[in-house]
Amino acid sequence: MPLYPDDLVEEVRSANDIVDVVSGYVKLQKRGSVYFGLCPFHSEKTPSFSVTPARQMFYCYGCGVGGSVLTFLMKYENFSFVEAMESLAQRAGISLPRQEYSPQMKQEADEKQRLFQVNREAGRYYYTLLRSSEGRQAFDYFKNRGLTEESMRNFGLGYSDKFGDRLYRYLKQKGYEDGLLRESGLFSYRERDGAHDRFWNRAMFPIMDVHSKVIGFGGRVMGDGEPKYLNSPETKIFDKSRNLYGLHIARTTKRPQLILCEGYMDVIALHQAGFDNAVASLGTSLTGGHAGLLKRYTKEVYLSYDSDGAGVKAALRAIPILKDAGLTVKVISMQPYKDPDEFIKALGSEEYQRRMDQAENSFLFEIRILKQSYDLGDPEGKTAFYNEVARKLLGFAEELERNNYIEAVAAEYQIGFEQLRKLVISAAARGSALPKKTQSPSSNRGQKKKEDGIKQPEKLLLTWLAEDVRMFSVISRYITPEDFSEGICQKTAEALFGQYKSEGEINPAKIVSSFENEEEQREAASLFHAQIGALTKADMEKALKETVIRVKAGSINSRLARLDPADMAGLQQLISDKRQLEQLEKLHISIE
Repeated sequence: MPLYPDDLVEEVRSANDIVDVVSGYVKLQKRGSVYFGLCPFHSEKTPSFSVTPARQMFYCYGCGVGGSVLTFLMKYENFSFVEAMESLAQRAGISLPRQEYSPQMKQEADEKQRLFQVNREAGRYYYTLLRSSEGRQAFDYFKNRGLTEESMRNFGLGYSDKFGDRLYRYLKQKGYEDGLLRESGLFSYRERDGAHDRFWNRAMFPIMDVHSKVIGFGGRVMGDGEPKYLNSPETKIFDKSRNLYGLHIARTTKRPQLILCEGYMDVIALHQAGFDNAVASLGTSLTGGHAGLLKRYTKEVYLSYDSDGAGVKAALRAIPILKDAGLTVKVISMQPYKDPDEFIKALGSEEYQRRMDQAENSFLFEIRILKQSYDLGDPEGKTAFYNEVARKLLGFAEELERNNYIEAVAAEYQIGFEQLRKLVISAAARGSALPKKTQSPSSNRGQKKKEDGIKQPEKLLLTWLAEDVRMFSVISRYITPEDFSEGICQKTAEALFGQYKSEGEINPAKIVSSFENEEEQREAASLFHAQIGALTKADMEKALKETVIRVKAGSINSRLARLDPADMAGLQQLISDKRQLEQLEKLHISIE
């Protein structure tokens, strides 16, 4: 891969504080010297995603993703190393030299670019077919759903015909090879009859990223086939958990909020009615990635989900995810209609705007739905309801905000402010529903695969060295970079030892950023995040000695397994190292 000069990479990285950058995507809360939040790269309810200012690194103890600010952008934005450098350089006002692509980098960039091209060509094919005689059924379907030709054009709607191989033949004629077409997700492959259009006989909805590039498709079957709706599988350019339908238009809205819907037709109907701030998730439940994406463009989200039971449940799941991302959430009532599409058709845009103006506070919505589970005509049911409300009110950590909600709930549900406040205090005293504490990273250990017997002590040593440079004077007496496992671990150790030798200090983020491959950055970052409990000096010295012995023994065994029987010099070195190890086992290691 092409390399920018190391000093330029470091200049760009150090000019972009990782807490500032990541907090633009993830709501972070400080705990001691580390910030924690919900990981944007996997679904979780308890924060295990950490950002450490001192190391300028992030790491998720739940899924193991980690690295520098460059790694974060590469992972979150699906950027290449060069694209992440360009984005951060622009953010910091730093000029970059024009960069030439190496063969490997060019191959990866070309593949992504050609996937965009394939999707664009498929979109054009579907678009044209909708407006032909073959697409009449799908065209009539869209017209009967109330869409204008302008809306169909704005969203690039199309049709996938009943002949399952025509798109394949069309793209092959355009020069696209089978490997790329397989990677695109546009086709299913059968051993007997080859490629077959995944979206056979469907009304087509192109899915675009925020830059208006086609990254995938959704298809609604014409007739009674199953499944009714079908989405593209995830590819190198399509991640449904971090893209939203319609956001390429909604991100430029002049309205102060975004409307979150459940379906494609809801989004298009709202845009057609003048609400160009509507978006929808892509056939999946709302995720932290979606919430982080929304936060980039707004501070307030209005939920316009279906009014049926499934829609209410979806809203109840979405509210805490959006709030955890730092967004204000309100809920629009679609009653007596099922969804925004039906509502707009029946009552029009002015009434929908009135519903927006009257949108319900999300917490009060949760309480109203909770009330349906209790019989308030029964004293026992009413008491249970108030106690449950009190427990939910404990979720507000700030006293002023909590008191404001106590007042609002008390006024709505016929209970005195002081009575409800005392119930909240009582619930807190019982500890029955205190806000959940951030999960200790170490509690995730049981969910992860056990560390390799050699790799874990190596991670411990590197983490200790990253946390306290004084450890170098102790560890370097017995351990060299060559004692670490070959590959990323040894390269990281070499860089760390080299930094200390030349600069007298260490910079883990600089080392991680020196790897341009995202997986290598992830692996290097994990080496600095071994779990170390609070240890006394004596326990620390004991643990350090045991770790040094394990690393040295692992190194000796590894070299012995690879030793050429004719390599007498190598054999002599191993014998010397074994003697040193025997002596080390008798020594006391002091960290003073």
